[in-house]
Amino acid sequence: MTFIQTIQEGYVFSGDSFFLGVGMQGNEVVPETNVRIPFSTMNRHGLIAWATGTGKTKTIQKMIESLSKSGVPTVVMDIKWDISGLAMSGVMNEKVQSRLQLLGNPEWNPTGLPAEFYTLSGASGVQLRSTISEFGPVLFSRMLDLNDTGESVIALIFKYCDDNGLALLDFDDLKKVLQYIIHEWKEEIEAQYGWVSSSTVNVIMRKIIELESQGVEQFFGEPSFDTRDFLGKDDEWKWYVNIIRLMDMMTRPKLFSTFMLSLLSEIYHTFPEEWDMDHPKLVLIIDEAHIIFENASQTLLDEMEMIIKLIRSKWVGIFFCTQNPIDIPDAILSQLGLKIQHALRAFTAKDRDAIKKASENFPITSYYNIEDELLVLGIGEAFVTVLNEKWIPTPLVRTMIAPPESRMDTLSETELEWLLSVSTLVQKYNTSIDRESAEEILSARISEKMQTIENNTPTFMDSIGGGIAKNVSKTLAAELGRSIGKSVGGRTGGTIGAQIFRWLLGAVFSGK
Repeated sequence: MTFIQTIQEGYVFSGDSFFLGVGMQGNEVVPETNVRIPFSTMNRHGLIAWATGTGKTKTIQKMIESLSKSGVPTVVMDIKWDISGLAMSGVMNEKVQSRLQLLGNPEWNPTGLPAEFYTLSGASGVQLRSTISEFGPVLFSRMLDLNDTGESVIALIFKYCDDNGLALLDFDDLKKVLQYIIHEWKEEIEAQYGWVSSSTVNVIMRKIIELESQGVEQFFGEPSFDTRDFLGKDDEWKWYVNIIRLMDMMTRPKLFSTFMLSLLSEIYHTFPEEWDMDHPKLVLIIDEAHIIFENASQTLLDEMEMIIKLIRSKWVGIFFCTQNPIDIPDAILSQLGLKIQHALRAFTAKDRDAIKKASENFPITSYYNIEDELLVLGIGEAFVTVLNEKWIPTPLVRTMIAPPESRMDTLSETELEWLLSVSTLVQKYNTSIDRESAEEILSARISEKMQTIENNTPTFMDSIGGGIAKNVSKTLAAELGRSIGKSVGGRTGGTIGAQIFRWLLGAVFSGK
């Protein structure tokens, strides 16, 4: 079978699919070999890998455009702000025209996509939030990377708050409960729920402070985001691209990994089970995915692996974008059906080893020396393989990717502000809610208890009048009375004078 026959047969699907590019043999484009991606297998997840400057961003744009136009909303983690141009139409130029000619002049209509922009850290955009209660004790403990003892204390806190109607919305609520269970209400807690170690509570407090230093506290609160709001479309039935602005996440890896795990968990628990759909219900594209895995604990990675396995049944696809496939843990990499590999660069022995490992992730082919060609792929070229409708990998093909129809550049601040000004989600989510929760309720209880103690405790003057001062006053009264009495009438007058002064001072100090 010839190369053309192999690719043509390997990339023909009975269901709906989208055009990604054209196959290449060596450095020659073969226009007869259209490379298409079936929508029905995109819930089997995918990998897009690249070296800087090889065209990864344009590949992501092309995929998102095809999904949006076919009724599939996307959520994109934009670390470098280089995906934002999707909201504006592209412009024909010499480079685009030349690429289209090489591809056999496929249809190309410049268009922008409906887009919403989100933020975790209070920057311009729809503010994403979640409550601690929504996280649940297991996920929250794993986010803090606690041991079994720490996890049991977090579980106790959630149980205590549930039993007593205390809402855990943010870090202030959690810290107040932690202080409460080892101080003001320690005996009551231990009687009902068991002994709590102060040292374990202190460890948890330090873990929270670590997260606060990365700005994670801004993510916790109300109103919490409803993931079903990702599933919007405009009047032309183009589905929204949901771009989450994460430009400051390089310095906040805990927040990034925590948010991703919570988002996947929320989608999994919110979306219904689906069977045999023609298109995925939602696709998530995670740029710079290595940030998640570099800073995640093993328990967090285990949780993510499990969710990625299970979320397929919700018909949600997840695509990891990173500079090298070895950035993705093997347990997760093995679950990724679509693979798009742009060029890699080898500057060190370690780089060459990474390229060798990357080449082993693809189906065996007689048409390419993968390890060698990974080093010479041009800009906008990539090796591609995808699962077909029988869940079998398609033949590996070097592909020239079609140019996106949206702007291949970023939005200006003025354009962004205009888009946000007409966003209904900004109006819905950007006013925080500070309702009564655990912190306010427990603070009120503590204040009430302190007031009760104060009312039942003698004042300083009461202590003086009721204790030492009573005896001193009686002695002083007697001596003063005697002195005055003696000056009036000798010894008898002294006794009478002492009795009079005792009576007078007793009236003052209640020491009758």
